[in-house]
Amino acid sequence: MLYDDELYGKVEIMEPVLLDLITSDAMKRTEGISQHGITTLLGITPSFSRFDHAVGAMLLVRRLGANLKEQVAALLHDVSHTAFSHVIDFVFDDHRGQSYHEEKKEEFVANTDIPSILNQHGMDWRELIREERFPLLEQPSPDLCADRLDYFLRDVEFLKLANRDEIGEVIDSLEVVEGRIAVNDYSVACWLAYTFIEADRVSWSSFREVGLYQLTAEAIKAASRYGVIVEADLWGSDESLWGKLKSADHPEVKRWVKLITPGTRFIWNEDVPVFTISTKVRSIDPPVTNGNSVTPLSELDPAFARYRNDYLSGKQGQWSMGIVNAPEVMS
Repeated sequence: MLYDDELYGKVEIMEPVLLDLITSDAMKRTEGISQHGITTLLGITPSFSRFDHAVGAMLLVRRLGANLKEQVAALLHDVSHTAFSHVIDFVFDDHRGQSYHEEKKEEFVANTDIPSILNQHGMDWRELIREERFPLLEQPSPDLCADRLDYFLRDVEFLKLANRDEIGEVIDSLEVVEGRIAVNDYSVACWLAYTFIEADRVSWSSFREVGLYQLTAEAIKAASRYGVIVEADLWGSDESLWGKLKSADHPEVKRWVKLITPGTRFIWNEDVPVFTISTKVRSIDPPVTNGNSVTPLSELDPAFARYRNDYLSGKQGQWSMGIVNAPEVMS
């Protein structure tokens, strides 16, 4: 297969296990699940899918010299996401952890075609879904890993935070030192660290996107209570679930769905909040390599360390959210 990726270009994939997994039913399902869920359907965020991101993470670890097992793990790392991706975490009140897909991963994968495919290639599927075993793919925050890097790099051009040359500079600056991803250019590390936080500010943990996630979660909870949807609907595509929510003939579901539009605005309202929630706040502290030594950017740049700490502390706690509707929503 000659795979043409938006970030990494044309890559020839010849390994049978990767080819079989890419065309598996389980992976094909993720083509219908967007990285951002409801905000993609509303045209607010980029339209790439969990499939695009998973293949991208695989191509990135491959580019960095990962062995075949880590490439497989990268390809499968998001296979257990539900429709609307992290919106489901708001349904189950895991706003800050956002780990529902990880909690369900083993149960979900066991009932797909993945175990039989990996068994045919002499691989243990349970080993390969444990992301913590693969250090290029996954690291605890705020370290660099292929997962964080790939979804960030796919977002920043759409968010008007970077151009293609800047994205290419980041990719070209990545190295593996002592089994971890590091950046070999101090200025690129600075750009990466600050821009990652800016992506979180304007998109991933923005008031608007968090509010739309919670509205969609309320619609899903209401639809579940009144039998409009069943659990199996969560494991379908974004379009399918959204279609059922929009066509629901129940007043409470309709009330929530009517608010899920690009014209809905959210404000801080401690007096009469529609809901009070928190969210996951994302940042990175890129390791910078100089020869054989690796030092976190925060140790090299105290100003960045203060900036990052101030950003994280400013986002903590409960958010009291009110709703302001554009005229077209109220009509």
